[in-house]
Amino acid sequence: MLVIAHRGASADFPENTLEAFAGAVVQGADGVELDVRRTRDGALAVSHEDTLADGRVLVNTDMGDLPEWLTDFATALRQCRPLTVVNTEIKNWPDDKDFDPSEQVAAAVVAELTARGELDDGRHLISSFYLPTVDRVHALAPQLATGWLVSSAEDPGALVDTAARRGHVAIHPHHRFVSKTLVAQAHAAGLAVNTWTCDEPDRIKWLADLGVDAVVTNVPAIARQALS
Repeated sequence: MLVIAHRGASADFPENTLEAFAGAVVQGADGVELDVRRTRDGALAVSHEDTLADGRVLVNTDMGDLPEWLTDFATALRQCRPLTVVNTEIKNWPDDKDFDPSEQVAAAVVAELTARGELDDGRHLISSFYLPTVDRVHALAPQLATGWLVSSAEDPGALVDTAARRGHVAIHPHHRFVSKTLVAQAHAAGLAVNTWTCDEPDRIKWLADLGVDAVVTNVPAIARQALS
């Protein structure tokens, strides 16, 4: 089971920062999960929240006016180069202040990976809770791995069927909703199961025994120790 550092090694460093991504490498993570949003000038900012602590909304602020610690997507990718997997979550939910039904961020992420020559290198996995977002990524770049983030799994068969039918390669359920049935149905459909966000060593070992493909965790060092 792969160990993916949630927003970097976020238990020990500020989340979604270059320090957190570097920490993930040191702590033995296989990859990182990071979040991207758009700014007013069309840049891709690495941020989970749509609003800064001072009240400024990212989509109403130019990249150059954001705090120095808030990095852009291209710089984050350079920091993550030693890692095997970069799971980019595109933040685009209807309740978000920067929600965009035209899917500009999806197109910008694909464009950045294309420009970097990394579209086909097998390192990148793009995910989102908003299904039309990962659908858009898949339409723009079918060779790019896409996963659907889900916060519940009351009907595993329906989730698996939807993701597989739309051409995605993974489902990303919260670890509370992972079950033997879900893993079996996903694998039978050719889908990976990448679960989030689990920091409990015994639970991580249980997920591995169940056949989960990757665990997203705030504590990659502890996860690595649990699995070894």
